[in-house]
Amino acid sequence: MYFDGEEITKIVDLMFEVAMLKRTPRTGYAFLGSGRESSAAHSFSTAFIAMLLGKMVPEADSTRLVLMALIHDLPEARTGDANAVHKLYVKRDEMRAFEDALRGSFIADDLLDIYREYEDGKSLEARLARDADQIDMLISLKEQLDCGNPNAASWIPFVENRLVTSQAKLLAAKIKDTHWADWWMKVFGPSEAAGKKENMS
Repeated sequence: MYFDGEEITKIVDLMFEVAMLKRTPRTGYAFLGSGRESSAAHSFSTAFIAMLLGKMVPEADSTRLVLMALIHDLPEARTGDANAVHKLYVKRDEMRAFEDALRGSFIADDLLDIYREYEDGKSLEARLARDADQIDMLISLKEQLDCGNPNAASWIPFVENRLVTSQAKLLAAKIKDTHWADWWMKVFGPSEAAGKKENMS
C-alpha cells in the first residue's frame, strides 16, 4: 500500500495525540481522596482485561474487542477526563473529538465504526469492552481500599452495578475477595505474607 506524505503526517500527528493520554489525568481520584492514574494507563489495563474477557467468551471477536477497549478514551486527549461530578455540569462532544482526531487518516473509517459500536453498547464486544472499563476501575478501588482508603468501599457497589456480563461479574466477585498485593506476597509463603499484609493495613 502506498502512503503519500500527507497521510504519513496525519498518522504521526495522531501518534503524538495518543501520547497526550499519558499526560492526561483521570479526575475521579481527586474525589476518592487518594490515587492517581493517566488515561493511557487506564486504557492499557482496560485493553488487557478485554483480552482476558475475550478468552472467557470464545464467541466474541477478540481483536475487535481489544481494539474497542484500547481506543475507548482516545477523545480525552482533546476533551480531558470527566468524572461523575463533572458530568452533572459539563457536556463533552467526544464523538466530534474522535472524528476530528482521525479526519484524513487511512484508519478513520475502521476506528470510527468501532468507536460508534462501543458508544452504542449493544453488541457482545461493546458490552464486554464496557465491562472491562468497569473492571479496571474495580481493580483500582480494591487497591485503594486495601491501602487504607475507606471511601473506596462506598464506590465499589456503583461499579459492580454497571457490569452486564456474567463473566465480568464473576471476575468482580473474585477481585473483591482478593487482597491487591496477593500476587506478589505469595512468593514469600503464607506466614511471611500474612505479616507483610498486616504491616500494610
